[in-house]
Amino acid sequence: MMTFTEIKKSFLTSLWFMFLTFPIMVIRVNTIEKQVIWRWENMWYVGIGSFLLSFVWRYFLRRKERGNNHANEHIANMSSSIQRIFSRRRYKIPAMVAAAMTVAVFPFVMNSYQTNIMITALMYVMLGLGLNIVVGLAGLLDLGYVAFYAVGAYTYGLLNHHFGIGFWTVLPLGGALGALFGVLLGFPVLRLRGDYLAIVTLGFGEIIRLILENWNEFSYGPSGIAHISKPSLFGIKLSFSGEITYMYFLMIGMVCFTIFVVNRLQNSRIGRAWIALREDEVACQAMGIDKTRTKLTAFALGATWAGMAGVIFAAKTTFINPASFTFMESAMILSIVVLGGMGSIPGVIIAALFLILLPEYLRAFSDYRMLLFGAIMVIMMVFRPQGIIATVRRNYNFKKAEN
Repeated sequence: MMTFTEIKKSFLTSLWFMFLTFPIMVIRVNTIEKQVIWRWENMWYVGIGSFLLSFVWRYFLRRKERGNNHANEHIANMSSSIQRIFSRRRYKIPAMVAAAMTVAVFPFVMNSYQTNIMITALMYVMLGLGLNIVVGLAGLLDLGYVAFYAVGAYTYGLLNHHFGIGFWTVLPLGGALGALFGVLLGFPVLRLRGDYLAIVTLGFGEIIRLILENWNEFSYGPSGIAHISKPSLFGIKLSFSGEITYMYFLMIGMVCFTIFVVNRLQNSRIGRAWIALREDEVACQAMGIDKTRTKLTAFALGATWAGMAGVIFAAKTTFINPASFTFMESAMILSIVVLGGMGSIPGVIIAALFLILLPEYLRAFSDYRMLLFGAIMVIMMVFRPQGIIATVRRNYNFKKAEN
């Protein structure tokens, strides 16, 4: 039942939203005819919509506070049932075959624009999985991850521009330089954690961007580097659509390779050391784990994937400049890790596809797509803070040996 207090709160909420969205939703300036168009009907839509949604919002919050998780348990039971079904061998193989066929035919049934969007999404999957090592597994909040991305991109751009070195030669070199810069960042921050670590890594990312923007003799400054070569296929000259298809399958291979390596790392000794470091740094050190080596390994391996993704980005766009490596890129990659679930490989993949593809497919709502995008993010963080697919803590049961 609605009470007067709830109606009052909803009314105040609607007024607040009308005030916040007034410049965007109501005022529209026609620069050609030099006139201002007032769209008052949009303000009433915002007010009525926020008034009604506030009731729904508080309803779910009350359910959460009361601990009424019947719906969540139902969803969890459904998901566990689905997982049990697909965990069976007779269902797993057909599901994998169907997924492989979908991936294989995608660039041939979709146009070049759709394939290009998917390539970008796959690049962010790779970046998200790399940052997942640092943030999700090791628990080190890195806000300057885009710096390693820029290192890889400029490595290929400069070597290709000055020396004509090809993509496949620079790809491992970009990863190696990314790892080197990861170690250089890791050494000064060995004693830092939490907010202090985030501030230092944020500063590191801005330092790299400002160097690239102001060192004209080295990086060509804001003008950037153009005419970077695309990946070659045994010297074969490809058409425009052929280049996009080739890049798509290249990214599929890189994502599969990344998933394999990150999964093996997660289940290895160093992966368990990262998780121990994330849970309790003091207890981790007390158990004999070398904290210095563990942190440096996390920074280096996470930066390796960013460096390789940077090389691929430079090859895809054929043009790079410092404007492509701002803090917003780091924030987006971090959002992918947090939204997907800290340490969860499937969650990061789903979140990357969601966060990159959704804004593109909401271009039909060009005036409101970022508003919808932000609302979905807020709702997700309030009602499922553990992420889309939360990692399951491993349990070990010890049974007494029978004599």
